[in-house]
Amino acid sequence: MQKVTPFLLFPGNAEEALTLYRTAFKEHLQVLGETRYGQHAPLPAGTLMSATFSLFGSEYIFFNGGPLVPFSDAWSLMIQCDTQEEIDHYWNTLSEGGKQMPCGWLNDRFGLAWQVVPRGLDKMLTDPDAAKAGAVMQAMLQMQKMDLAALEHARANA
Repeated sequence: MQKVTPFLLFPGNAEEALTLYRTAFKEHLQVLGETRYGQHAPLPAGTLMSATFSLFGSEYIFFNGGPLVPFSDAWSLMIQCDTQEEIDHYWNTLSEGGKQMPCGWLNDRFGLAWQVVPRGLDKMLTDPDAAKAGAVMQAMLQMQKMDLAALEHARANA
């Protein structure tokens, strides 16, 4: 078991969030346990209280019914994608009803920040050839959703 587990507080819509993430991550998200509110609780009986799940092997806990404390862009989840198809899937699914931002960042409709980036972007941005690193940076700064072919093109043609 991992030593540190992200614990995300939702103001009553954790089950809806879990449904979205099950859609986005399919077989990569496995619910490990759920608890539901009983009688005399802050939310109606039967409402999801908490869910523990594994996402790509890392555990997370959602807790439902906390105060309305919005998520901050200062904390995000980064998805490293191997293909443009993967980037498109996560970007389109998670940004629906949310907010798309520059450089592969988005907020889903619950306000949780995500980075949807190609695997190896960090290496492209720190290429020992400063011209190549700079070209990738300039290309990325023009994007919202990452375009893997455009990043690779910028690097190759620097």
